[in-house]
Amino acid sequence: MGKLTDPIYKQVLERNKGEPEFHQAVKEVLDSIEPALEKYPEFMENGIVERIVEPERVIHFRVPWVDDKGKV
Repeated sequence: MGKLTDPIYKQVLERNKGEPEFHQAVKEVLDSIEPALEKYPEFMENGIVERIVEPERVIHFRVPWVDDKGKV
């Protein structure tokens, strides 16, 4: 890990325990963008990196119901 991305990676490990595949993916992305972060420090200053490593989560569920005619 690079000096810029190491603290972010440690936060990811703490927040997302038990998800080794996700950890690996984040590490690979952070390693690959380290040169760009050094060249464009505004990405770090504006919190862009913290946002791209936050997984988007969706809760999906179904609620069955019975209408007035007794049909599900």
